[in-house]
Amino acid sequence: MPRRPRAQPCRWCGRDVGDAGIGRRRQYCRQSCRQRAYEQRALISSGRAAELAPDAVVLSSDEAMALSDRVYQVRCAAEDIATALSEDAPHDELRHLCDTLLAAVDSADRWR
Repeated sequence: MPRRPRAQPCRWCGRDVGDAGIGRRRQYCRQSCRQRAYEQRALISSGRAAELAPDAVVLSSDEAMALSDRVYQVRCAAEDIATALSEDAPHDELRHLCDTLLAAVDSADRWR
């Protein structure tokens, strides 16, 4: 039996969907992406699509709050580095603060 080609990207966010192997191919990587796509289709079919900008992103309140929290963590980590630099902090402390910043950025980057 021939193998399926590589999994397709999510129709909402573009992330790799993954392949379950049997049955219909998945179109969305997560239930939340499927829900956002449904909401967009419902807006378009109801004629209310003009209320949203064409490049608008629809997030649930939980998703928006989580993203806001991660952005806040990045800002705090960057401010910690700025403070440490102004106080001539030792190299090891700066390295630790940079690692913390990079971890916060990595977390914020995975919001989709």
